[in-house]
Amino acid sequence: MLNLKRTVLAEVAENFGHVEETSERNTLKVLEAMRRLKVSDAHFKTSTGYAYGDIGREKLDELFAEVFKAERALVRTQFVSGTHAIATALFGILRPDDELVSLTSAPYDTLQTVIGHAHAAKGSLKEFGVGYRELPLVNGNVDIKAIKHFISPKTKLALIQRSRGYSMRKPLTIDDIEQICAAVKATNPACVTFVDNCYGEFVEMREPVEVGADIAAGSLIKNIGGGLAPTGGYIVGKSDLVELASYRLTAPGMGDELGASLGTPRLLYQGLFMAPHITAQALKGAIFAAGVFDKLGYKVSPLPNDVRGDIIQAIELGTADKLIKFCRAIQSYSPVDSFATPEPWDMPGYEDKVIMAAGTFVQGASIELSADAPLREPFAVYLQGGLTFEHAMIAILGAAEELETL
Repeated sequence: MLNLKRTVLAEVAENFGHVEETSERNTLKVLEAMRRLKVSDAHFKTSTGYAYGDIGREKLDELFAEVFKAERALVRTQFVSGTHAIATALFGILRPDDELVSLTSAPYDTLQTVIGHAHAAKGSLKEFGVGYRELPLVNGNVDIKAIKHFISPKTKLALIQRSRGYSMRKPLTIDDIEQICAAVKATNPACVTFVDNCYGEFVEMREPVEVGADIAAGSLIKNIGGGLAPTGGYIVGKSDLVELASYRLTAPGMGDELGASLGTPRLLYQGLFMAPHITAQALKGAIFAAGVFDKLGYKVSPLPNDVRGDIIQAIELGTADKLIKFCRAIQSYSPVDSFATPEPWDMPGYEDKVIMAAGTFVQGASIELSADAPLREPFAVYLQGGLTFEHAMIAILGAAEELETL
C-alpha cells in the first residue's frame, strides 16, 4: 500500500495544485465579504424565542448573499437537511397546476418523495396538484439540445441537481449549469431555474447564481458549513423567490424576520470562513480515492484527473459484500464511533436499504469523511468529505487493504 500511495500522490500532484489554488481564491472571496460587511463579535451573540431583530442572523443572511452573489439569502439552523431547504423553496414557489421539471433525470431518493410522482408520500407536491416531468440523460449528461423541446410555456420551475446523487452520472460543473440555465431561459424566460447545490459549494470559483440560476439551496453540514455548522441549510437567489421560501419555513407574513439562533452563530460564521479550505481537503481525498481504486481495477467516477463538480467519489465495487466491507472499513477508521459496525437498513425516504459509514462529530455531516450507498446494482459506494486530507488518505488506504482480503 505504501508504494500505491506514493504512486497515486505523484500522479495527482498537479490536480492537487489546482484544488489548492481554488481554495485560496475562494478563501479570499469569503474574507473580503466578511470585511466588507464588517462582521463583528457582536454578531455571534445568541438569541431565543421569536428573536426579532437578531443582528447575527440578519448579518449571516447578508453574508451568504454576498458570497453567493445573490440578491437575498435565508440561512437557518431550523432547516433539518438540504432536502428540507430545497423542499421549502419548491413549496414556496410552486402552486397548484404549476409544472415542475427535472433536467438531470430522476433526483436523489429523498427529493423524489417530496415530488411524490415516482414514490407516493403524504404531503408531496403531487398531492398539491403540481405536475412533474423528467428529462432523460444522454450518456450520463444533461441533454441540453433537448431542453428547447422539453420546456413548455407551462413549466414554472426547472430543477437542476448539481451532484450525482446515488447514480453514476457525471456531476455538473459550473459551465454545465450556465449552459443549462441559458437553454431554459431561451425557451421560457419566466421559468425559474433552481439548482440543488449540495456537495458543490466552493469546488469551483463561481456558484450557480452567478451563471444564471434564479435560486439555489443546500445543506450547512456539507461543504458550506466547513465542518463546524451543527445543522441547518440555506437558500440563496432572487429576492422575491427567497422571500416566498421564507414564508414556507415560518408562516406567511413572518418570513425571515424571526428564528432564534440559540448557540450557533459563531459556528456558522466560522464554518463559512473555513469552508473553502475544508472543501479542498475533501476534494483531495476524493481525488486520492479515485487514483487508488482505479489502480486496483475498480470503475471510478470521476477519474483521478477529471474536472470535478462536487466532492463525491463514486466507486463501483460490484458486489454487496464488497460494498458493506468498504463502509465498515471507513467506519473503523473514524474518529467517532470507530467501534460501530454499519448495517444496511430501511432509511426514511429511500427505496432500497442503505448502508452508511458516518463516524462524524456532527451526526450525518457528509463534509466529514463518510461513505454510503443503497444496496442495489452496480453496488457503487459514494465516498465524500474529510476534514483533513491526512485522515481521508489513511481511511482510504485502510478500506483498500480490507477489500484486498476478499
